[in-house]
Amino acid sequence: MSAIRRIDPGPRMSEAVVKGNRIYCSGMIPEDTGTDIASQVRQTLAEIDSLLAKGGSDKSKILTATIWLADIRDFAAMNAVWDAWVVPDQAPARATVEARLSDPAMKVEIMVVAAI
Repeated sequence: MSAIRRIDPGPRMSEAVVKGNRIYCSGMIPEDTGTDIASQVRQTLAEIDSLLAKGGSDKSKILTATIWLADIRDFAAMNAVWDAWVVPDQAPARATVEARLSDPAMKVEIMVVAAI
């Protein structure tokens, strides 16, 4: 049995959990919610890059991504940032849905699972 490693654990949740050859990341959000959707997506993807690195992985190894948008009309703008970030020919399986997020100023939340 492989050990479970928790990255940046807190009282309610860990930022990520590593088990075997997978890293399961919590939903990542932007630091500055006073910006437009493109900026919030860039911030969120930078958080994912950092978290994956802490777990010994990177965006080329993402297996699945779930994206929540506060407003589905931001889909095209989100995709423009996503498409520039994702590694060519390494796109993960992905779902995008509209949802009410925990902070009304937040426009996006992204959760990924990646191989290590």
